[in-house]
Amino acid sequence: MSNLQAEEYKNFEEIKKIREDGTEYWSARDLSKVLQYKKWENFAKVIDRAKLACQNSGRNIQYDFPEVRKIVEAGALQKKVVDYELSRYACYLIVQNGDPRKEVIALGQTYFAIQTRRQEVADYFNQLDEDNKRLVIRGDIKQWNQMLLEAAHNAGVITNQEYAEFQNAGYMGLYGGLTVDDIHARKKLKSNEKILDFMGSTELIANLFRISQTEEKLKKDKIHNCSKATSTHYKVGAKVRKAIEDIGGTMPEDLPTPEKSIKQVEKEQLKRLKNKKTKLMLDE
Repeated sequence: MSNLQAEEYKNFEEIKKIREDGTEYWSARDLSKVLQYKKWENFAKVIDRAKLACQNSGRNIQYDFPEVRKIVEAGALQKKVVDYELSRYACYLIVQNGDPRKEVIALGQTYFAIQTRRQEVADYFNQLDEDNKRLVIRGDIKQWNQMLLEAAHNAGVITNQEYAEFQNAGYMGLYGGLTVDDIHARKKLKSNEKILDFMGSTELIANLFRISQTEEKLKKDKIHNCSKATSTHYKVGAKVRKAIEDIGGTMPEDLPTPEKSIKQVEKEQLKRLKNKKTKLMLDE
């Protein structure tokens, strides 16, 4: 990402507002300035086109473009002007209908497209049952663990013994000093069972955060020392634990262990998928 992209993305984030109920919105007046519209009248035309696109997509304009009145300073006087509390989707439609000659519009299209997609994924994820959430996060962890392995190797973690110590350090940081063996015993698992396969979604998310943040820090800090890499993994794990403590969450070692392993859940779902009868619809 270029410096310009980073700066503009930061601008979009900085003008985002959060309501008391936790929902987010962007002031149209603020957005017009970030998108470099000097005249509100010109930006209002873009909003109108975005509203039409919203209506054609079957959504409620009043939900995505709620109109509000705000008082602004006009020299020594104050006056009421029209504003909108735009949803993320509304912002996305606005930048799609903005002046394509402006580079900031192209950046806005990317930013709000990514944010909208993230929300769609989050909404979909929240609708899943616990077992399916576990499957999704476990899949993510497999990918991130592979990336962490590569980052650790580049940081100087070479031998199997070094990597075992590196992995153990991360768990010890997150689990308040408990080693991999301690966690394994605490979950009452068999010798061939993996602890990640016997975690609920909340515990998996904590570990995913530990893994992804360690991978990023090893690369960002350009660490090239095995001992320092291992220490970094421990510190990241400990900071994730502190964050859980600060918000009053349950410590990972105290979370319940699911009765079914990830492998069992996968096996059951594959069996259901295989047995599911689908009817072929032909256009006759």
